[in-house]
Amino acid sequence: MRTGRLFIDGIWREGRGSPLASFAPHDLHVIWRGHAADAGDVDAAFRAARAAFARWADLDVAEREAIIKRFADALKTERETLARCIAEEVGKPLWEARTEVEAMIGKIDLSIRAYHARTGMHEQPTEFGRHVLRHRPHGVVAVFGPYNFPGHLPNGHIVPALLAGNTVLFKPSEQTPATAELTVRLWQRAGIPPGVLNLLQGERETGAAIAAHPQLDGLYFTGSERTGTLLHRQFAGHTGRILALEMGGNNPLIVREVSDCDAAVLTVVQSAFITTGQRCTCARRLFVPGGAWGDAFLRRLCGVTETLAIDRWDAEPQPYMGPVISPQAVDQLCAAQDRLLALGARALLPMRARSAGSAFVSPAVLDVSAVSDPPDEEYFGPLLQVIRYTDLDEAIDGANRTRFGLAAGLISDDEREYERFWRRIRAGIVNWNRPTTGASSAYPFGGIGASGNHRPSAYYAADYCAYPMASSEAPHARITGTLPPGVKL
Repeated sequence: MRTGRLFIDGIWREGRGSPLASFAPHDLHVIWRGHAADAGDVDAAFRAARAAFARWADLDVAEREAIIKRFADALKTERETLARCIAEEVGKPLWEARTEVEAMIGKIDLSIRAYHARTGMHEQPTEFGRHVLRHRPHGVVAVFGPYNFPGHLPNGHIVPALLAGNTVLFKPSEQTPATAELTVRLWQRAGIPPGVLNLLQGERETGAAIAAHPQLDGLYFTGSERTGTLLHRQFAGHTGRILALEMGGNNPLIVREVSDCDAAVLTVVQSAFITTGQRCTCARRLFVPGGAWGDAFLRRLCGVTETLAIDRWDAEPQPYMGPVISPQAVDQLCAAQDRLLALGARALLPMRARSAGSAFVSPAVLDVSAVSDPPDEEYFGPLLQVIRYTDLDEAIDGANRTRFGLAAGLISDDEREYERFWRRIRAGIVNWNRPTTGASSAYPFGGIGASGNHRPSAYYAADYCAYPMASSEAPHARITGTLPPGVKL
């Protein structure tokens, strides 16, 4: 067990709020124990970040890059330690946690490229001097991280925010404090100056104190639609604060009659059940054609899904799935299944809690075709809903029947069908014959509707980490051209 700390103004200290702990989902042993940040801790972190802002922002971008690259070096050195921490705390298999750490390392160079491409300095000579476009940091920003990718997703906000010259308050998920603390210790090893990055552990009360603080200039959030919507309402009228939201989705995946049934099945499995269904881009609704081909496809899908290896993070051989984040999450998923069954769904493969004293759960495939008005909810786990359809237009209409708009996919051998699909589907990430969970960090990442507020992350994170400053500049005051009408000199 690790004894947890906050990191404020370059100093590790005890939190002064309520007790806080994280538990390994595979057997519920305590991983990390400490105290949350209270309002006084939050205020101290804001004071430190504000005091550090001018010095950090005034550094040449190359100096900030050097520190961030040293952080990448620290990640490389401690990649296995961090991967094992993520795997144990979240429950994901070690192979997947290792890919998360590699994504964190790759984010450094991608963020530097994005900063210079999208928010660097650009100038155009003129007859009197030049026009200049610069980008300036917002000031003190907060990053609220999720539990499913506790290293990679906060890293995708923190790195571009620091690169742009902001100072940062980082509040991780209360379910993954150990991963956050280890990550910030690597930043400290890289030489991050005091006050530039501050770690505030805590639950809802800590987040509320950060979001309401008068010194806050921006907030970057990844998490549930409910919390993101509350933040959006809270920020209404605060035009001086920038808010970037990524809130998940009720993502559709349409299957057509394809020549390689097993390839389609594998794409569905990777879309719905990777990370035990705990990715915001996981497929939640699967549209399958009616008739004999669709019947055979579903039999094959359920047969393969039933054999997926589920085990603890460090089991050998490595499993495909681990537990979900907590027993409470298991209860919520099983309750969601019960509600769908009560509405008329049919269990092709029912979800079952695997054992007491852990958060293991088996994946579910439910046919909800007979449910007249299925709930438009994101069930964050391995629960896949099947909807049978007659033609592609019907399937696309059904896929668009959601308030979300994060990810969508089509499995089809016909490129003309894909063109029809991407032209009509409403989503920010649209894939063809690839899992819905696949997205490149070299492109923007985000959705529309209830999935976000038009502030995509990944390569476009640079956009919300700085604001443009347009200038007309001349080395000397001088008269150019003719005088304006009515002016005599």
